[in-house]
Amino acid sequence: MKRRDTLRWGAAAVLAASAGLGWAQLSAPRIEVWKDPKCGCCNDWIRHLQAHGFLVQAVDSGNAAVRQRLGVPQALGSCHTARVDGYVIEGHVPATDILRLLRERPQALGLAVPRMPIGSPGMDGPEYGGRRDPYDVLLVQRDGTTRVYTRYPGAAVHPVSTNATADHGPQGTAAVPGPTAGDDWTDGEIRRIDVTANKITLRHGPIVSLDMPPMTMVFQVRDATLLRGLQPGMAVRFRAQKVGSAYIVTDIKAGP
Repeated sequence: MKRRDTLRWGAAAVLAASAGLGWAQLSAPRIEVWKDPKCGCCNDWIRHLQAHGFLVQAVDSGNAAVRQRLGVPQALGSCHTARVDGYVIEGHVPATDILRLLRERPQALGLAVPRMPIGSPGMDGPEYGGRRDPYDVLLVQRDGTTRVYTRYPGAAVHPVSTNATADHGPQGTAAVPGPTAGDDWTDGEIRRIDVTANKITLRHGPIVSLDMPPMTMVFQVRDATLLRGLQPGMAVRFRAQKVGSAYIVTDIKAGP
């Protein structure tokens, strides 16, 4: 661990002690999370962990390379990868399942929730209208095989106006369609448009050229004129590229 990280954890312990917290709080699990700085649902998942007592260190460098280095199969990929006490955590895994993992200590690589099922922690914001799709938390073995660790059946939602589409992961959750072979266009849905900052928030399928799994992401827009006629809730197709540390939408059009 780097010296500044050690100081950060130490400072947290001192503050906790000065606040009169007990040993349980002082021994809160430390988790390191790799994510893209512009991914809103990753930040929501981090807040979920913090609400359950985790001490979180976020690394805003993206997670594709870390996921590969830690041995998580690409088919189980999501928008963030974490490591806690020797285990790997991939995707929107509920904090209760991570705590159970740390109690039971099974022989395994870790846990994964592939893709981004609606209703999982971090994917349960008000924009989804209370919708909760079924999904499984998978226990991932070091050889890449999996078994269901916890099953979340989802919940029916009374008719509510929502434009949220579904993700189709390995467990049968619905999916934003991905690009077809030889096609660099990606399907997505507009979540927010910030004309002043020339930014657009898109929930999208996998962007093969950027090695980016399905997620909700804030993009810069190459030209403000591309935003004309667009509005939140609209299905779109778009092209994007990475320039430096910025992800930029270079083309966008309405329709599937």
